[in-house]
Amino acid sequence: MSAVLSKHGQPSKGTVIAELTTAVRRISKDKIAEIDLINREATYLAINALIEAARAGEAGRGFAVVANQVKDVSHRIGHLTGELGTELATISETMVAELERQQGQRLTDLALNMIDVIDRNLYERSCDVRWWATDAAIVDGVTRGPEAAAHASKRMSVILDSYTVYLDIWMLDLDGRVVANGRPSNFPVAGMANAAGEEWFDAALRTRSGDEYATANVGTVAELNGAQTATYATAIREGGASNGKITGVLAVFFDWTKQASAVLDNVRLSNEERSRTRCMIVDANGRVIADSGQASRDAKHYELRKGSTTTGAYRTAQGSLVGYALTPGYESYQGMGWFGVIEQNPHHGAGV
Repeated sequence: MSAVLSKHGQPSKGTVIAELTTAVRRISKDKIAEIDLINREATYLAINALIEAARAGEAGRGFAVVANQVKDVSHRIGHLTGELGTELATISETMVAELERQQGQRLTDLALNMIDVIDRNLYERSCDVRWWATDAAIVDGVTRGPEAAAHASKRMSVILDSYTVYLDIWMLDLDGRVVANGRPSNFPVAGMANAAGEEWFDAALRTRSGDEYATANVGTVAELNGAQTATYATAIREGGASNGKITGVLAVFFDWTKQASAVLDNVRLSNEERSRTRCMIVDANGRVIADSGQASRDAKHYELRKGSTTTGAYRTAQGSLVGYALTPGYESYQGMGWFGVIEQNPHHGAGV
């Protein structure tokens, strides 16, 4: 997508053009009104001149001819200014509507790019959990006793040192008990926590092969100090084989707040735009699960007026322009029905 913003954080070209168009419309309307006022005064003078010429009789006949010509010219000027006002209003309205359409499309494109970055990121998480579930240390750690579990914990710790997007990795037995985790010093969950009944755990046990995985919607995990995470899980299988017997579950906890905020903060907006723009990720139920608007973080639900379309833009009753895009998914990641949403207030310096 071509750049539409100044490197120095100035308003976009579209914003400047829209403001100039509005200014031209205002100035032309004011000037036409002044011309009309002057023209009316000239008409009144012509009428008065005709009255005086009639009183003067034969001596005022020549003056009456001039007064009639002035009156005719005034009439023509009035007609032209009326046409000019109508045409300028039509052109201005057309330009403003087209600029709004373009800006709406831009916000939609930004929203689509935003959710696409999220999708690609989460696709990688699905790959990670399926790959690590075949690691020999984890395959052995879930069934071969405390020593093997301790070794698996060290292996997961090494993984977490490299993959800083995760808060923790859990290795669980078939009953949902956490046998080992990657950050035991931060989160002492091994032998303490139990995930039986959790959506992601039960779904992982139902996977038909090592190619499948389970996801859970973004939510807080009490055992991880209440952090907001996106959870991915898959079955651990005998010998790490894709069709091996299930012996446990591996779960990874993506640091959602930190990573999602980084995506939202990198949406291509100027400094001026950012002050009046709210970037969000909204789940399939309308829950706001990531939000750039500091003042609006308490708003946990967003009424998206999407109808049956997967992408689009519209103007709210409050005057804000909204662009949205449904998750398209990426590779084998189908997405979870989330939307990228960008809401922009038209007024400079106004919070959204």
